[in-house]
Amino acid sequence: MHIALTTAVLALLTAAMLLLRFFWNGGSPRLRFGIVTVSIALVLLQAFFAATKWGTISDRLNIFIFWLAVAAYEFLVLFFSRLSPKWLTTLSATILLIPVFASSIVLPLTELFDPPSYKTVPVGDNLFYEVKPWGNTGGGRTGADLIVSYRPPIAPFLRHKIRIIPFNDGECNSSAAVAIPFPSTKTVLGRCPGWSSESAGTVDKLFPLS
Repeated sequence: MHIALTTAVLALLTAAMLLLRFFWNGGSPRLRFGIVTVSIALVLLQAFFAATKWGTISDRLNIFIFWLAVAAYEFLVLFFSRLSPKWLTTLSATILLIPVFASSIVLPLTELFDPPSYKTVPVGDNLFYEVKPWGNTGGGRTGADLIVSYRPPIAPFLRHKIRIIPFNDGECNSSAAVAIPFPSTKTVLGRCPGWSSESAGTVDKLFPLS
């Protein structure tokens, strides 16, 4: 999972943002204004992606944007610590930086060093799906998410995740799951075949296509 490597790079990134804070007054006003503007834009872009489930078609690029947003967030927090009273803003900045090293942030960042490759299957109406395996090391469970996405024809480099259908290997062969959309009824059927060693059948899950 490259957790150690990701944490080390994240620590180096934090140190770089600290150096930028210390030498902040040495840059030109135009450069400083540009850095602040770009940092705010990156944080807002990542927040928009997370809130609306939009993103680029490239998983690697999405992760890279996530990394840039984390760096921008750290910079803005450290920039805030320059304000007075410094004892209060420094303490607040320290508290705000702690969540950056939480597993919910670190784990997605690890994919930059070994990005998974998932086969996309078009299903018509600018929709496609992919099967993303997952594992719960604590509970020993495995499975896969069936991710149904929309690719706008006017911007094919973007994608919108419209439905995530989870299957676990205890109920079916999750790696062989497929999606069957029904645009006329605005629904999508997730179908997961049973294991060959068990009785024939499928596990079906019907969800709104939105």
